[in-house]
Amino acid sequence: MSWIVLTGVSLAAAVAAWAWLEAGLLRTRSLELAVPGLPAALDGVRVVHLSDFHLGAPLSRGNGASERAAAWAAGRGAELVCITGDLVSHPRGEPRLRRIIDLLGTPYVVLGNHDVAITRDPFSRAAELDDLAAAVLLQDASVVVDVRGVSVQIAGLDPRTYNLDRESGPSLADPEAGLRILLCHYPRVVNRLTPGVFHLVLAGHLHAGQIVLPLPWKRITLAHPSATFVRGVYRTGATVLHVSPGTGTTFVPFRLFARPEVTELVLRPA
Repeated sequence: MSWIVLTGVSLAAAVAAWAWLEAGLLRTRSLELAVPGLPAALDGVRVVHLSDFHLGAPLSRGNGASERAAAWAAGRGAELVCITGDLVSHPRGEPRLRRIIDLLGTPYVVLGNHDVAITRDPFSRAAELDDLAAAVLLQDASVVVDVRGVSVQIAGLDPRTYNLDRESGPSLADPEAGLRILLCHYPRVVNRLTPGVFHLVLAGHLHAGQIVLPLPWKRITLAHPSATFVRGVYRTGATVLHVSPGTGTTFVPFRLFARPEVTELVLRPA
C-alpha cells in the first residue's frame, strides 16, 4: 500500500509542477477569421484580442505571460487591440496592469467579474479601475472609430449589469456602423443577442478550461464542465464569437492542457 501511495503522490506532484510551468508557456497565434457582412475595405484588418490577465494572483506565472502577451501585441501594429476583462485579481496587480496599458497604446477594455469582486476566489480582491490612462474603458457604452475609412463600432458590457440580467448589448448596436464589435467578459452573451446585431463578439472568462482532462472523445473542463463556449471561434448565424484562452490563472496558479494565449484576428469577408 505504501508503494501505491508514494507513486500516487509522486505523480500528483509531477502533474502540479507541469501545470505550474504551463501557466507561463504563452502561445501567440494569428488567426484568419471569416466575418459575414465585413466591408471589403476592412479585408485583412487586424484585431488583437487579450483577456483574463488576473494580475496580482499569487505564485502565478500568468503575471509574466500577460506582460509578454502585451509586448507581442504591441509589436503587431494591429488596427484594434481589445481586452475582455479580469484584468486584476488583486490591487497589487495594478502597477503591472498600467505598464501593460502603456505598451498597448489605446486598447478598448471591458471589466470582468474579478475586477468587481463577483467571484468565489478567496484570493481575489476588487481594484479601482475607473481610470486606465489611455485605455478606453467601455461600461455599457460604445465608441465609433474610423478604420480605413469605415466606421467601426466597439461596444462593451459591464459585468455587474450583465449578472443582473440587465445587459444592454442589443440596444448599444449602431446599425449605421460598417463593422460592429461587442466586448463582453462572458461568452454566453451570444445567447442573448439576435444573430447579426453584432458582426463580431469577443469574450474570455473560461481560460480555455484552465484545468482540462483531454479525453479522446471530449475535453472536460473541471471548473465549467457544462460550458458551451470555452475557447476559439464559434458561429451563431451571422455573428462570430471568439473566446480568448486568456493569459492568467485564478484559484490555483496552474494551467493543464490549456496554455495561455494572445490572439491576432485577421478579419476576412465571409
